[in-house]
Amino acid sequence: MLETPHVVVGAAIAAKVGNPFLAIPLAFGSHFLLDKVPHWNPHLNTEIKKYGHVTKQSKELVIADVALSVLAGGLISWHAMPDVNQAFVILLGGFAGVLPDVIEGPYFFLKMKSKFILRWIKFQKSIQVDTTPLPGLLTQAVTVAAAFAWVLR
Repeated sequence: MLETPHVVVGAAIAAKVGNPFLAIPLAFGSHFLLDKVPHWNPHLNTEIKKYGHVTKQSKELVIADVALSVLAGGLISWHAMPDVNQAFVILLGGFAGVLPDVIEGPYFFLKMKSKFILRWIKFQKSIQVDTTPLPGLLTQAVTVAAAFAWVLR
């Protein structure tokens, strides 16, 4: 799944739950549940195996997705203002929701290899439910819209 749905759902959970000791673990756990929803994203590991690097097109998509996720998480956090503590918990929730993918970043973009990261990537790949781009992006758009609707209620 792209990063934006993970961040938005993690932030939404934190916004609704409030208590950081419950919200942050729930946001982290949501990552694995969302990966079970049929989705599409670039296959960075396949690109590395095939080309020896992540393609330019995938890098551009990742950069755009990360920028959108930061914006979306920031908007949800801003919705909590002027409660700075709650806004911070929401930002942490968004980060916790995407943390399992952040752990993979050094492998894909800095060529850092470790047994832990390789096992982590293998685990994450084992729980993914991939589909073709159109339905896969649609499920993610619906997920983001539903999470925003939940926060704004």
